[in-house]
Amino acid sequence: MIALSVNVNKIATLRNSRGGDIPDVLTAVDTCVAAGAQGITVHPREDERHITPKDVTVIAERLKEINTQKTPTIEYNIEGDPRPDLIDRVLCTKPTQCTLVPVVAGEITSHTVWDIRKDGALLKPIIRDLKNAGIRVSLFSGTDVEQIARTLDIGADRIELYTAPYAMAETEADVRREFGLLEAASAKAVALGLGVNAGHDLNLDNLPLMQQLSGLLEVSIGHHLMADALYMGMEAAVKAYRRALGQQVT
Repeated sequence: MIALSVNVNKIATLRNSRGGDIPDVLTAVDTCVAAGAQGITVHPREDERHITPKDVTVIAERLKEINTQKTPTIEYNIEGDPRPDLIDRVLCTKPTQCTLVPVVAGEITSHTVWDIRKDGALLKPIIRDLKNAGIRVSLFSGTDVEQIARTLDIGADRIELYTAPYAMAETEADVRREFGLLEAASAKAVALGLGVNAGHDLNLDNLPLMQQLSGLLEVSIGHHLMADALYMGMEAAVKAYRRALGQQVT
């Protein structure tokens, strides 16, 4: 089964636009879990435009509470750049997974993948410390198979394939070309013993084909799922995305 991890950043964005605590991020987490999501993702940026340090902690506490009563457990994935304050918070929070993502100043959303040739020396000791704390480590990745091999060399457990080029492809030929690149990258990762995640601009239209991506373990989806939730409700949206991944939904 391909797991669905729901990114709840947009709930915090809406809350922060007005101040106060409405909509409540924990209520969103509870709704996603009740609808069958296998994980919750957050990306706490340095500017706190959406998820705040407090959110990171209270979500961890809520999932810990849920997981004392639920099997299989709900995974917690914290994304972000390897700045010291975030790594310290991840080490204190101990999520299931930390997805390290390069950040470009002023960006609206993540759109850059790691250059392991350049960044590997920085990332390797951070990955070691996270893994020593029992945290699975995934790196935001393009489809360059040489870079994927270098990801293994610096100790990461998984890659998260950046799927925006595939999601934004307009013609059938472009879709097949971009999906072919994802397939080759995923096959390389699996051959090396790396796990494969994927994310960015995945939606109900382009997600079903991702079922054919060999070795895919997890997708992290926020923006499009939350946009659909505006019209169909969050519970229904989570279930729709689970169906698009081939999951059995009641």
